[in-house]
Amino acid sequence: MRASCRVVAQTLRLMSELVKPGITTQELDTAAEELITSNGGAPSFKGYRGFPASICASVNSGVVHGIPGSRRLEEGDIISIDVGVLKDGYHGDGAATFGVGKISQAAAKLLEATRSGLMAGIEKALAGSRIVDISRAIQDTVEAGGYSVVTDLVGHGIGRQMHEEPQVPNFVVPGDSPVLASGMTLAVEPMVNSGGSEVKIEGDGWTVVTRDGSLSAHFEHTIAIRADGAEILTLV
Repeated sequence: MRASCRVVAQTLRLMSELVKPGITTQELDTAAEELITSNGGAPSFKGYRGFPASICASVNSGVVHGIPGSRRLEEGDIISIDVGVLKDGYHGDGAATFGVGKISQAAAKLLEATRSGLMAGIEKALAGSRIVDISRAIQDTVEAGGYSVVTDLVGHGIGRQMHEEPQVPNFVVPGDSPVLASGMTLAVEPMVNSGGSEVKIEGDGWTVVTRDGSLSAHFEHTIAIRADGAEILTLV
């Protein structure tokens, strides 16, 4: 898991360097695939249920699952890039949202709130706690800033399969919640909108966007549960 997640982190670092006005999302996808394969990995997303690319690239009102293509990034855009890597039989999964050139203060605050929500959730991820403790920390942090958590999509367990049990919601779900045990690996990934929480799927069957056209941000780490807290695996 550490090996695959490290390649995820290296890919996101490369994306942060390449994201500039004028680059296309397809060029980002090509660079990501080259880095992943040169490190002995394979893109987890490519071919998954027919997805045609190595990364998900979601711009502005795009929430997740955007398909890379000919779109050129423009000054002031924000872009969420989600990366999955399969290496030595295990998957890593991570995402970050980047500003393109100089972005608005409103966009910068959205990114910071989403990142803060992710880290608040990870702080609660330790053996003996429950999934809902992660969910509550994320939701409370995000909503305290005046933002909305997307409730149609959730984080997940990860390992030999990209998506495994348990689900990791970014919002409190009533009822029983799984207990965290040392050694579990989870993908924690708040998706946060500056407007309402509602989303819709575009005509390509993949791209999820905010229903009201508001900006959306997405940050994700793969973590390992430990007795004394979470180890973040998707770090360089």
